[in-house]
Amino acid sequence: MSLRKYLNRNKIGGLILIVVIIIAFGFGGFGGGFLSNNQNNIVKINKKNITTQDLINYINQTGISQKTIQDNLNKNIIEELLSGLISTTLLDLEMNDFNIKISQNALSKKIRSNKNFQDENGTFQRIKYEKFLLENNLSAPLFEERLKKRELQKQLFEFIGAGSVSPKFLVTKLYEIENRKLNIEFINLESFYKKKQEIKDSDLSSFINENVDQLKVEHIDFKYAVINPKILVGIDEFNQEFFDKIDQIENNILNGVSFDKIISEFNLDSKSATNYRYKENGDEIKKIIYKARKINFDILENNENFIIYEIQNLEEKKPDIDDIQTKTEILELVIQRDKFNFNRKLLEKIRDDKFTENDFLKYGKEKAQSLTLNSIKDNNKFDINSIKMLYSLPTGSFTLINDEKNNVYLAKIKNFEDIKLQFDTKDYDMFANKENTRIRNDILKSYDLFLNKKYNVNINQIAINNVKNLFQ
Repeated sequence: MSLRKYLNRNKIGGLILIVVIIIAFGFGGFGGGFLSNNQNNIVKINKKNITTQDLINYINQTGISQKTIQDNLNKNIIEELLSGLISTTLLDLEMNDFNIKISQNALSKKIRSNKNFQDENGTFQRIKYEKFLLENNLSAPLFEERLKKRELQKQLFEFIGAGSVSPKFLVTKLYEIENRKLNIEFINLESFYKKKQEIKDSDLSSFINENVDQLKVEHIDFKYAVINPKILVGIDEFNQEFFDKIDQIENNILNGVSFDKIISEFNLDSKSATNYRYKENGDEIKKIIYKARKINFDILENNENFIIYEIQNLEEKKPDIDDIQTKTEILELVIQRDKFNFNRKLLEKIRDDKFTENDFLKYGKEKAQSLTLNSIKDNNKFDINSIKMLYSLPTGSFTLINDEKNNVYLAKIKNFEDIKLQFDTKDYDMFANKENTRIRNDILKSYDLFLNKKYNVNINQIAINNVKNLFQ
């Protein structure tokens, strides 16, 4: 088993999360005789000692190879595994404390009721059970021991969460929160932003001067030649002669032979470009060379061609709005800046409680639209995070929201419409289970905190280091 798969299955966080995850382990490890006589204590939980041998046995059960552990020693894999062992030990102590047990008869019934081990008539088939054990490299005692632990842990959490049945008013409240309708008015702010034609060249120049360091762009002068079999060996086939010559060119570059000499020796057609900057819709070869500009002299593979190039000059330059592409890019940046500033000022006014109904009407005029959101999950029009924010605000509130295309809107909360939950329906059962789960999770979180106080865990760092040394 790889470390990544194991850790994905065994995240060491809160105890309750660990319990849910640390159930099934594979076979593998280092062999039964590995460190068999070392009984140094590595952890003490109240009066319970965990030895280095306990940790090694636990590692053996995970199925993580020795090499994987060696490769991840500096990533705290031993500490992660030890955390898992501590967690399972705490659970064992709790199960003993509460005298939680399962009989062999109950365990046998659990196995026999497993549909994987039954035929189409629901009858337990011993041969299916044994086939499962063989396919998973498990012995019956080991499988039954794991099943027993899983059932004991399940009983422990059922014991902890016993009686966590939600009252009707909480179920009803949850249903109403998630299903109530919300009526809003909204205004697309696009028409309030500056238009391209309203932005002057002087605005662009001012923007460049204010942000000159961030806007500088690298321009390069370079020479290059395209190489393919037809050019290099006179045929269209990629044969051994062609690749031998490519190797020779690469060796010449490494040995410091000049670009011009290589071009002359192999009779290549050289081209040049000056003051070049990246253009999305520009020549593909020049774009490739620009991306590779940090290496001055090299040969690159590009589909059916090779490209040999040499950067002769690289210079950072201030944007020039006389260049059409540059002007277009700077214009877009200015537009986005103005949009951001407009939205920021509007949002600050809303947050400072200075935005009024009259302000909304002033913006709205004939531009305001109405919409009913059917639930907190209704994201047909707006981004789901915007929907959640809208539902969190009181009636009469204003805010800014956006859709999936990042269009921004000014929104007003008009009113909510509560939807009544009918008892004795599937909806009620579903939301009752949902609320029960929430309550049980809260109980288990509290239980996790309780365990931190109930058990004093002392870790022997020297013993941990000794275990790590065994994998060096």
